[in-house]
Amino acid sequence: MKGCECFLNDANLAFFIDNSIVLFIFVRLLITVSGMSGCIKNIIYLLVIMLLFPFSMLAGEELGHIPNKPKVDPLILKNIFSYSPFYARAVDEYKVDLYLKGRVKVHKSNKLVRYIPSMFRLENGVDDYILESVSEMHYMAPDVYNRKIKALSTTFPRDKGQIVDVTDFLHMNIYSSSIMTDKLLSPLDEKSSRYYHYLLDTVADVRGYHQYKILIVPKFDGTQLVNGYVWVDGVDFTIRETYMEGKFDMNTFKLHTVMGDSGDESFLPVRLHLNVEFKFMGNHLEMDAGAWMKYHSVIFNKDGKRKKSTKKHFHDLTEFYQLTCDTTKLITDKELFHDFRPFPLTPEEDSIYHSWADRRIDKEWEKIMNPEKKSSVFWGQVGDALIGSYNVNISGIGSVRCSPLINPVMLSYSHSKGLSYKQKFKYNRLFPSGRLLKVTPQVGYNFTHKDLYIKGDMSFLYWPEKQGSFDVDAGNGNRIYSSVVLDKLKAMSDNALDFKNLELDYFKDIYLNTFHSIEPVNGLYIKTGVSVHWRSLVNRQRKELMEIIDKIERMKIRSQYNTFSPRIRIEWTPGMYYYMNGTRKMNVGSSMPTFILDYERGLKNVFNSSDEHERLEFDVQQKIKLNQIRTLSYRTGFGLFTKMDNIYFVDFVNFSRSNLPEGWNDEIGGTFHLLDRRWYNSSSQYWRGHITYESPFILLRPLNKWLGMIQQERLYGGVLFM
Repeated sequence: MKGCECFLNDANLAFFIDNSIVLFIFVRLLITVSGMSGCIKNIIYLLVIMLLFPFSMLAGEELGHIPNKPKVDPLILKNIFSYSPFYARAVDEYKVDLYLKGRVKVHKSNKLVRYIPSMFRLENGVDDYILESVSEMHYMAPDVYNRKIKALSTTFPRDKGQIVDVTDFLHMNIYSSSIMTDKLLSPLDEKSSRYYHYLLDTVADVRGYHQYKILIVPKFDGTQLVNGYVWVDGVDFTIRETYMEGKFDMNTFKLHTVMGDSGDESFLPVRLHLNVEFKFMGNHLEMDAGAWMKYHSVIFNKDGKRKKSTKKHFHDLTEFYQLTCDTTKLITDKELFHDFRPFPLTPEEDSIYHSWADRRIDKEWEKIMNPEKKSSVFWGQVGDALIGSYNVNISGIGSVRCSPLINPVMLSYSHSKGLSYKQKFKYNRLFPSGRLLKVTPQVGYNFTHKDLYIKGDMSFLYWPEKQGSFDVDAGNGNRIYSSVVLDKLKAMSDNALDFKNLELDYFKDIYLNTFHSIEPVNGLYIKTGVSVHWRSLVNRQRKELMEIIDKIERMKIRSQYNTFSPRIRIEWTPGMYYYMNGTRKMNVGSSMPTFILDYERGLKNVFNSSDEHERLEFDVQQKIKLNQIRTLSYRTGFGLFTKMDNIYFVDFVNFSRSNLPEGWNDEIGGTFHLLDRRWYNSSSQYWRGHITYESPFILLRPLNKWLGMIQQERLYGGVLFM
């Protein structure tokens, strides 16, 4: 079978609420053909559509209101775009004391706000909250921010939950091509300038030099674009002040930033004010936050190159990564917090603290006077477990984490997979020596195929410096059929092949994998162990009927098959960056591809094993970050079964179908979205190739007026030979 799949996946066009709620926009172009000539024809057809789309964008893409201001002199814009890449890397390192104060106002809320993952818990009848923190922030190029919280004071019911992650705004480098940790297209980047209008609002005289106030207006709606203004120095074309408005993650934000006046602070922000409004399903919450920075040391980049680690090993980034908070030294006493404030609280802010203290006293008194209220507290905790993640830390035993039982991220739907749900639990215990024990049980159910999946993983990291670990995982896999069915498929022509008309003899699969993993050199993983499968026939009644009808078939099919397969897996990623967290080595990624070789040899008559085979798979995959916020991913590989004896089961590792939620990254595009799940076990060999392009404004830009919350679009392409 030869197949080509072109998949414009806006079923995976997702926008998030605090990176948790995923709403899928199903706008997709699906082309599936047999034969290379048809494949090429349809690819050309798709390219023609993509070429025609820009012409349709000419009508109606401009925003309705553009201020009546003159355009900025092209020479000024040219200087801004020329200096911005240099200023983006001007600062090599700095240390700063950061004071952050935020107020949250609840304008309107209903019970649905409880079901928004990562949203903080509201108190009944309480509409005003406040949070303060004092931190030490350390920046080191390239783009590594270490924030260590020293003091924290809040009136939130718990010290978790938020409307928006404020750290995204604190990590903003206005001169870079993308801002807010690669979420927004910077108006100061020349390549992004085609998405903006630049209008001259004011020319001011500051100390005998001109400063220009430039209005920035996006040409069309989009969550990656901002609206606002910048003040630009007319001499060195540095940014003195910015104001930006935009929408992201269901939040409308307004950000005002003031840069330092002179000296070391001239390239860095010294004050920041953020306003965020969250509106969703009848809920309206607003946060006002301010940040004040006091710099201790600023080190400038002399040669314009990215800073490198001073460690002996070039890829060791340990000096750039540190813990963000030492909970043993964290100051939370509200009475002591006034020593950290750069200025006193306002009377209104002070009253929020007094109201919080009064509520605490009332609740403690109510517990004493009404002990029967404990039952309602218990059921409140049960409700929290349904909608919120839970972390339970037990001294000397470890920590248990459970994701919310009601969590849209754990739900997925597609035409081929149907509706599925997954739940995962995590147990971790970190020993003083850096050794780590992890246990991860999970359960999932596919409602369309009515399959229940149970899986348990356990890993003991005994040699943290070399990632040495013992791993065990067990569970039940997808139902599979034997090589007898494959013989039937081979006897049928491609035109007559229809899985729906075949009566497949499915087997249940229970597996147990035991491995030893180690990283002898940086980026090279060697994993050795044994894989055991117990497969039993699902429809035993049909098997008994076949025994009566056909003696030959009876000789071929048994009700159970066992396999015992020693296995080795080698993964190599050149140029792997890492840092040491104590004695533990933590890999953080590489710009090079990952090569994977997986081999297993099925042995017969070992622990009642009945299958003899060899499986070999090779895989190469890489995710390449392009300019701004665009990425290109590819994956290619092959697999084959050889030396099969008697009955065997085609069960590849790299080429398999998951019937449970995979998330947005779905193996960096290495998924055949249109392929029926039964094809994955229908051939003893495969060759595959995938390419994925992720970017805003690929095809849906004309629809942004109605689909304005779309953050990213993906274009998938896949080729499969079997």
